[in-house]
Amino acid sequence: MADFDTDYLVIGAGAVSLAFVDTLLDEDPDCHITIVDMHAKPGGHWNDAYSFVALHQPSAFYGVNSMEFGGDVVDDHGPNKGLFPLASGSEISAYFETLMNRRFLPSGRVDYHPLSEYLGKDDNMVGTVKQVMSGKETTVQIRRKVIDGTFYKTSVPATHTPQYDVADGTPFTIPGDLPKLWMRADDLPGHYVIVGAGKTAMDAGVWLLEAGVDPDTISWICPRDSWLINRKYTQPGPDFFEGAVGNQIAQLKAAGAAKTGDEMFEILGRDGHMLRIDESVKPEMFHYATISEGEVERLRKIKHVIRRGRVSAIAPGSMTFADGEETVPQDALFIDCTATAVPFTESRIHGPQFRGDTVVLQPIHVPLVTLSAALTAFLEVAFDTDEEKNALGIPSPLTDTPNTYPLGMLTNYMNRGAWSKNPKIAAWLSKARLDPTGKTVAKMMAEGDTRLAVMAGFQDAVKVGIPGLQRLAVAAQAEHQDR
Repeated sequence: MADFDTDYLVIGAGAVSLAFVDTLLDEDPDCHITIVDMHAKPGGHWNDAYSFVALHQPSAFYGVNSMEFGGDVVDDHGPNKGLFPLASGSEISAYFETLMNRRFLPSGRVDYHPLSEYLGKDDNMVGTVKQVMSGKETTVQIRRKVIDGTFYKTSVPATHTPQYDVADGTPFTIPGDLPKLWMRADDLPGHYVIVGAGKTAMDAGVWLLEAGVDPDTISWICPRDSWLINRKYTQPGPDFFEGAVGNQIAQLKAAGAAKTGDEMFEILGRDGHMLRIDESVKPEMFHYATISEGEVERLRKIKHVIRRGRVSAIAPGSMTFADGEETVPQDALFIDCTATAVPFTESRIHGPQFRGDTVVLQPIHVPLVTLSAALTAFLEVAFDTDEEKNALGIPSPLTDTPNTYPLGMLTNYMNRGAWSKNPKIAAWLSKARLDPTGKTVAKMMAEGDTRLAVMAGFQDAVKVGIPGLQRLAVAAQAEHQDR
């Protein structure tokens, strides 16, 4: 006999799992939910992130449906000037703690087991939970399903092991320790080396520059350059609506005109819908990183960018690559930014979300992972069979390159088309805080907002864009599977 029972056992208390639970509480008022997580607090990887980390996307459509997040006043200074502010890591952590303590637990329908590990279940749906600190194991009878919220396996510098050798005595740190440099003000490094090419590396570069570090004293090991989403086209609300829709129209037209994903991004880059740090370098990577034009302007001040592939070893004053070595000052501080936010190149458990007694949460609208999880919870309650649910929520691949991006974009449009034709889902989306467009469009329609006229160009763009995406996706599928 199990120690306790529950309807749904949720593995993980990160943003994705919490968004699922939040919607499940509203849509199924009789269910009981148990959450098991290794961290001491809810929020998943936000507990481990570097102190100056900030949300890439606007807070307006991040978090959970039931609880507002972020203000409605745009930044009037800094690299994000003119755009809605980006929530800091501490603000995000506080948001999820408030959610747990003021909504989930007081409901009486959620049990939360922090500092605990889920060890699996037997054929009778009896799961085992182990407390991290004591090692004590308890069993839980799962009446309905296990919800696996660990698909993303987010890696951050604090929990990541570098895939290169670090010689003894090498000045080495992670981004989270940079703000502590003030404590060694009389013995600061004379040079800094950023290791990695992703958004963490960009954040570290912007932090150093904003802190007053001379860009000539910064080196940047950049194995692959990246295309970046221009943040000004991802802003919420009526004031930014025309730009956001115009961006979608531009993407569809580019897909219709391009022969490859690479060419599609080149087209989008000409008008600033997509950005890159160095205009003379062709980016090989796209991980949905979102950045402001102000951040790009600052990062372009770093001139010593090392493009020799991945570093294999570092030592005081030197770096080793496949084609040889490169030197920097002996006191150069290496900053490891090589952790991958999500495993773009790993195909562990790709497949349908609904798998009998298990739901594997995956993105069904990339890169909006919390919207995807919330809508998956709605599908779980509103529809009867796995076949129905999976047809309405096809997982989008986490594409790694410009050439594979059309595959994810096409999946988004396929899902959106199915949602728009389903009255239950359409009604839910029209009220969903996490959907960037549904609630805004409903509000603008109710007010007769003339800015909706921009939508007139959308249907024509779809006519050329969808066939273009289908053509590009065929090639993308082959590249995606070959990774």
